[in-house]
Amino acid sequence: MGIGGCIILFAIGAILAFAVDWHLSGVDLDTVGWVLMAAGLLGVVVYASALRRRRPLGRPVDEVVEERRYYEGP
Repeated sequence: MGIGGCIILFAIGAILAFAVDWHLSGVDLDTVGWVLMAAGLLGVVVYASALRRRRPLGRPVDEVVEERRYYEGP
């Protein structure tokens, strides 16, 4: 799941927890909303930490590669 999916999961959870006034027998939509928001937030944190590990920032480049090609005429 990418960052967009996590944000959508969080948004759906917030809608269920705060904006919906439905009452279903056997299902507490407030709790379902809070669980979805927690899952979305956890997904964003995990995705951000994996992205930070994958992309080094602020490190100097150790090696410069220079490529030269020489062509001899016919």
